[in-house]
Amino acid sequence: MARSKSSARWLKEHVNDPFVKQAQKDGYRSRASYKLLALNEKDKLIKPGMLVIDLGSAPGGWSQIASELVGEKGKVIASDILPMDALPDVDFIQGDFTEESVFDEIMGVIADRPVDVVISDMAPNLSGVASADQAGSIYLIELALDMAQQVLKPKGSFVAKAFQGEGYEEFVKEVRNHFDSVVIRKPEASRARSREVYVVGRGFKG
Repeated sequence: MARSKSSARWLKEHVNDPFVKQAQKDGYRSRASYKLLALNEKDKLIKPGMLVIDLGSAPGGWSQIASELVGEKGKVIASDILPMDALPDVDFIQGDFTEESVFDEIMGVIADRPVDVVISDMAPNLSGVASADQAGSIYLIELALDMAQQVLKPKGSFVAKAFQGEGYEEFVKEVRNHFDSVVIRKPEASRARSREVYVVGRGFKG
């Protein structure tokens, strides 16, 4: 079956992408790893000893970085509806975190430990219908924010991928209601033509 022009273009761009090449060299699971590294460099979100929850974690690019950043005394809990190969020092829970059984499993691993950071690089499966895809992306980040509100300790941090478009401004306003400081970041590893940005909230009001 012949590839469409757009998929052929994506493949060429992907193969020639310096971040894809660097990820292979550094042993990272995806180019997305460099987005979290850049965000952390700017905003100092994840530090040694912290407890981090990674939502929509597969294939594990962000969990890998978070695990390195929290070190031996820290902990990363990752969750996704898709399977994810095991990572050292990462507890992976497969399933939809909005379902009670999966949420309870996550809470069981958290135990009494305060959650310092909730991270989310989730994106919907794209249908090609712009309005539906945008609605899907807003729905996912709203779920991530809701989860953060339930588990974060006071003054904790939140970072989530968002796509600029309908519903985006309202979402940013909602994040501002719950955090002392909110900034929008576009890491170098985020492709220039993509509408994706990262909403970073610090100082959870609890």
